[in-house]
Amino acid sequence: MAGQYATPQAVTVKCLSCHEGVDRDIMKTRHWNWLGDEFTEDGKRIRLGKQNIINNFCIAVPSNWPRCTSCHIGYGWKDETFNFNNGRNIDCLICHDKTGTYKKTPTGAGMPDPSVDLVKVAKSVGRSSISNCSICHFNGGGGTGVKHGDMDGSMIDPTSDIDVHMGKVGFTCASCHAGENHHILGAGHGSMETGTNHISCTGCHGERPHARKIVNDHDRTVACETCHIPAFSREEPTKTWWDWSTAGNKRRTVQLDEFGMPDYDVMKGDFAWEKDVVPEYMWYNGKADYYHIGDTFNPEKNLKLNTLEGNIGDETAKIFPFKVMRGKQPYDSRNKYLIVPKLFGPDGYWKTYNWDSASEIGMREINLPYSGRYGFVETEMIWPINHMVAPVAQTLKCRACHLTGNSGRLDWNQLGYAGDPIKTGGRFK
Repeated sequence: MAGQYATPQAVTVKCLSCHEGVDRDIMKTRHWNWLGDEFTEDGKRIRLGKQNIINNFCIAVPSNWPRCTSCHIGYGWKDETFNFNNGRNIDCLICHDKTGTYKKTPTGAGMPDPSVDLVKVAKSVGRSSISNCSICHFNGGGGTGVKHGDMDGSMIDPTSDIDVHMGKVGFTCASCHAGENHHILGAGHGSMETGTNHISCTGCHGERPHARKIVNDHDRTVACETCHIPAFSREEPTKTWWDWSTAGNKRRTVQLDEFGMPDYDVMKGDFAWEKDVVPEYMWYNGKADYYHIGDTFNPEKNLKLNTLEGNIGDETAKIFPFKVMRGKQPYDSRNKYLIVPKLFGPDGYWKTYNWDSASEIGMREINLPYSGRYGFVETEMIWPINHMVAPVAQTLKCRACHLTGNSGRLDWNQLGYAGDPIKTGGRFK
């Protein structure tokens, strides 16, 4: 790796001179395309992923590319014309830097910060570490722990109390997630729509890993994570409420909550944070339905941005733990679909504080009409909890769920049971 590199793309070319064909592998992955597997909906073949999904954090990628794509494993995704077939734009360094000095410009469409010494970083590369993955995955939504309740800064070098796999056994993210040919295992939202690319605890531990039969029998209907992750965000708080309708008030006084986190941001609105959070529990068979851009809805009701498939009668479903993110976000009050606003840039909402113009520009980018009327609708989005596996001593005991009346963790009626199965014999409602 001698010499100088005028551009980061030149580093990639140098990497590929030895690692021939790796670019072709990467360009087939979800990590690169931000899309999951193809599926059929309403007679059309489509793909879903971060590239075209709506959430209730910073809402959507279209029209906001340079900001959002600072977490892409590529260089220069600044608008809809980005060429996903150009392997020279693959960023090898973000995943393989070992100096700890490599960083991307937060608003630079994936380009490295000008201060980065490309030669120094290129000479340091090695296997990916937790720190490499954490740069993007622990900071989604604008900061550590904001989006994922089970991935935050405490997981970079965790104690065994926070996560037994990383803190005690010495796992890295790649220990579970690395597949072949740079294919990253693990179901994000695009994969949840199709029910593909899952990994599970039983892949290593087997279907009946416990010494006691009664505990193994639970594995038919209860996911490992339900008992082994009694709470998430145990060290750092996670955001659980985001209200865009209050943004833009420059006179608003910002208060810090009990965790030292701000309750308001003029650019983003009101927030609520929680720590040591007990998950919400639902049946899940590995698939989910998602709100798609342009879907109409009844604004008189809370809008679910995703709904899990599976129920008490589904033999492929188990009770899993989840973080449910709630908030308010803009929608077109005449066309009755969600708005994808332009937030970033000189004409974006974060500069103008004008929802009308931000909505008009953003909707034009996705080729949907904007009626000129907007409102705010309450939404919720379900996020899986798979990390922060606690030590055995902290695993939930029987009475966490059973023989507790209405004070247990599980809402038996909501899950479809006639009551606590120990008392009812497992009868359905």
